[in-house]
Amino acid sequence: MDYDVKDLSLAETGAARLEWDTRQMPVLQSIRTRFEREQPFNGLRVAVCLHVTTKTANLVLTVKAGGADVTVCASNPLSTQDDVAACLVARHGIPTFAIKGEDEETYARHLRTVLDGQPALLMDDGADLVTTVHSAYPALIDTLIGGTEETTTGVIRLRSMERTGVLRFPVVAVNESDTKHLFDNRYGTGQSALDGIIRATNVLLAGSTVVVCGYGWCGRGLAASAAGLGANVTVTEVNPIRALEAAMDGYRVMRMIDAAAAGRLFITVTGNRRVIDGTHLDAMPDGAILANAGHFNVEIDLEALRARTVGVRRIRPFVDEYCLADGRRLYVLGEGRLVNLVAGEGHPAGVMDLSFANQALAAEYLVRHRGTLAPRIHTLPPEIDHGIARLKLDTMGIRLDTLTPEQETYLTSWQQGT
Repeated sequence: MDYDVKDLSLAETGAARLEWDTRQMPVLQSIRTRFEREQPFNGLRVAVCLHVTTKTANLVLTVKAGGADVTVCASNPLSTQDDVAACLVARHGIPTFAIKGEDEETYARHLRTVLDGQPALLMDDGADLVTTVHSAYPALIDTLIGGTEETTTGVIRLRSMERTGVLRFPVVAVNESDTKHLFDNRYGTGQSALDGIIRATNVLLAGSTVVVCGYGWCGRGLAASAAGLGANVTVTEVNPIRALEAAMDGYRVMRMIDAAAAGRLFITVTGNRRVIDGTHLDAMPDGAILANAGHFNVEIDLEALRARTVGVRRIRPFVDEYCLADGRRLYVLGEGRLVNLVAGEGHPAGVMDLSFANQALAAEYLVRHRGTLAPRIHTLPPEIDHGIARLKLDTMGIRLDTLTPEQETYLTSWQQGT
């Protein structure tokens, strides 16, 4: 078996951490039990490009339990948990190609390695597998059943591919499921991004001015979590509806150039590039901290920052101090990459239970509908989404009311009124 991980001796540590998170993911475990019995992926090779964490390992083992031959690589150079990568190889015999801190050349080589295995299914986070197939593996397209996409940034890329007629096989946008974005994006990012920031810096958020750049579901979660810790939250937005919502949620809303002068901690979570650019950097106070919770490391203009810098030093793990020519110091966390996974452990397993239940069932959905789905973006049917929510509620000991026949008739008829 071929693999490329940091150190196989870390496998025991990874196994213990994996066991802990397994207990926090009961929905995925129930799906794994069914997969073991039904074998929906029997004989299929699955390429997984996700953040290599304990939560992802549970998903990988669930897909493997369903009969798949799984190969794994990382979806971010700095998000890999090396002990988990070692555990997948040494304890479970899963070819894994992921090393925390790998350079871009190694990252690209790992992507190619999993695609060289001629997979029938792709599980993606950020659309790097899908785009690499289209650009460098055209012969693979005709044999692919399809792919799944985990995150907002990946869906943005896929929508561009669909819109321009480039996308040539079906992809299920897991991120569009309510049981994904309403919980993972909001509560997962809200907790884990701040956890990564606090681990990296140990700064006090209470009383600080925190600027959240973007008010999608991730931004909503971040703003709520920061406010809950006593921060004064400012939101920047380009979408008037989201800006209005942020204002009515009780946050200050202003242009980035105005927020730059007032903020202490800046967190980008937009899915776009240069959200913090040179003009914003020029306005920031001495000691400002910059963190990114978006998928790619393009939201903070690091090139503009380096152009203004006379010296850089690593002052704490995952904290780089940029000394500017005018004497100010700005601090960048995690090299501008996903701070929750670079400096922390990523989202809690309890919320990834929902997200990765969606991933597992999306892969099964593609197999069940093999050859019938158009080469475009698809979403999981509401009954699957609702089924995941019901499974989660069951594990929480929560019971729901059900509609009576009279209520069902009333909601589907037009004859009854005032």
